[in-house]
Amino acid sequence: MVSVCSTRSSMLWIALLWLHYEVANAYYLPGVNPQSFAEGTQVKLKVNKMTSTKSLMPLDYYHLPFCRPLNGPEQDNENLGEFLAGDRIESSPYVLYMKRDMFCEQLCINNLGRDEQRGVQPNKVVKAIRREYHNNWIVDNLPSAHRVDDKESEPTTRYWHGFPIGFVSDSGGKAYINNHVNLEIMYHPVEHETNSYRVVRFTVEPFSVQHEFDLETPVTEDEKLKSDSMLDKVVGIKNPIKSCESGSQEHTSYDMVMADGRFPQLASGRVLFTYDVIWKENPDLPWASRWDIYLNMDGAIPARIHWLSIGNSLIIVLVLSGMIAAILVRNLRRDINRYNRLAISDEEKQEDLEEYGWKLVHADVFRPPSHPLFLSVACGTGAQIMCMCLLTIVFSAMGFMSPARRGHLLMAELFFFAAMGCVGGYVTARLYKTFKGKSWQKATVFTALGFPSLTFAVFIIMNIVAFSQHSTDAVPVLMIVVLILLWFGISTPSVFLGAYFGYREESIEFPVNTSSIPRQVPDQPWFMGIPFTLAIGGILPFGSCFVEMYYMLASVWMDYYYYVFGFLFLVFLILLITCAEITILFTYFQLCSEDYHWWWRSFSNAGSTAIYVFLYSIVYFRQLEASTLASYVMYFGYMGLACLGLFIMLGFVGVSTSLYFNKVIFGSIKID
Repeated sequence: MVSVCSTRSSMLWIALLWLHYEVANAYYLPGVNPQSFAEGTQVKLKVNKMTSTKSLMPLDYYHLPFCRPLNGPEQDNENLGEFLAGDRIESSPYVLYMKRDMFCEQLCINNLGRDEQRGVQPNKVVKAIRREYHNNWIVDNLPSAHRVDDKESEPTTRYWHGFPIGFVSDSGGKAYINNHVNLEIMYHPVEHETNSYRVVRFTVEPFSVQHEFDLETPVTEDEKLKSDSMLDKVVGIKNPIKSCESGSQEHTSYDMVMADGRFPQLASGRVLFTYDVIWKENPDLPWASRWDIYLNMDGAIPARIHWLSIGNSLIIVLVLSGMIAAILVRNLRRDINRYNRLAISDEEKQEDLEEYGWKLVHADVFRPPSHPLFLSVACGTGAQIMCMCLLTIVFSAMGFMSPARRGHLLMAELFFFAAMGCVGGYVTARLYKTFKGKSWQKATVFTALGFPSLTFAVFIIMNIVAFSQHSTDAVPVLMIVVLILLWFGISTPSVFLGAYFGYREESIEFPVNTSSIPRQVPDQPWFMGIPFTLAIGGILPFGSCFVEMYYMLASVWMDYYYYVFGFLFLVFLILLITCAEITILFTYFQLCSEDYHWWWRSFSNAGSTAIYVFLYSIVYFRQLEASTLASYVMYFGYMGLACLGLFIMLGFVGVSTSLYFNKVIFGSIKID
């Protein structure tokens, strides 16, 4: 079992190294084709869910009274992964034409609701602004970057987390709506083609502009159209900023909005929405590299941080390896030589009669554990999760799960978990047969339904919470049916198939026989107790991965882009190696104390890393500033489930390495 896992890991590692240079820039694989536009053709702007770190409940864009398309919004055809991620991509009323600048185009007038007053329930827009919701718009599959401009510093651009729908004033504490946006779009001319251009960057600069208007004042025919490509005016503006004046060819700027006598727009009452479109040519940015600045977040997270994380992890691995070399190898060699030597003198024969150490438990070390069925199921599920994680990371590092393919990462995880059910079934069957278990049908059913049932139950509870909050995290019933079909149509048959081959295999052979009468375990010192070994056994592996853990949590809960799967692959291997080494060390100490109950102890010692991950998630939650009960339920529900899966996976690693270690050391001594 261990050799099979080692062989698979080695093959995947070799394949990754072989393909590294070929796919280093392979963010765009077959199926993600570039789209070219001729000058004057329409470029669609789509809207996605609104996100917030204070709520953790994404909302549909049209949940708020924003401008809608003339015939109502149309939803894109989304895959299962997009629905699970809460994406809701829909059409918008914003009209863009390739290489056609637009100046203060009027979109619509909407009533945002009642004014803010003490003791009065605020309107939906004010609530969303105070919870710091952000818009996430898309042009040609590129997410919107956010440009911030003020007098105190140079303009900065953020390439993650969209742009805010409004802000709260520091002075009066009122909420203001960003009712004007500058849409800056960079394009790249297609080589060897005429009048053909591709979008390579999309930036939004939001403003809050108080447009004063009178609905009863008609728009004159001269003002109605600015050009053939512009939208009809909705209303005449009494106090236009310079870009909104008739015939203006200047785009909205920070100085215009903050000029004397200008005020931001309150998030209440009737509001006029406007926008500018700015086209800029960028001949140095090819289409194939347009995602690079999003993935590295414009250098916000330097690569050296990930290298320092790996260096920190390698130091922990080297320290553990040194401890194993100094303690285990030296002591084991001495013990094995002592156990295997031939007693010649009476003194040596007397020493043999007074044996001590791990050899004393040779007749009990491979005794089946308590609750062998549950341990077999846990190890089978852990093997399934480990293979799923390994395959997902490897294929992501190869470029198959690019952010340009929304939802593909989640879909890959689901598919790999379902397909790797054969590994879970095989490991469960092989272990349970070794433990001489008789209820093989029950063991197989528990493997197929145990962890997936728990996961599905948590998912349904989270779905109900999301539905109650009108969040896009609420998955439609049809997608839930698809998940059930994936579970019972692929995962469950795969588990039974693996179990079939596992039960056909011979039981795992042990180098020593097990006695019929269990040996009494002497009292153990305090440092071999479960609390101490769990505390020490989990902190070192956690220390090898906690830096990378921060960025993974940020990508899940703060909408950061995470695409350094090469680093993640190395950290994942280091985590497995660290857990294996610390488990071997504790297993040796446990056997030297004549305690042969190592099966469950090795499982829990390795899995205790997940306890530290969950404790770290509690600390991380404070950064999100989430205050609603639904956010608490959503965050800790999913984090608890993820940590449980991590506990089971690392527990399998601990049992596998301890089993291999015990087979090696007890196979190297002579037993009378």
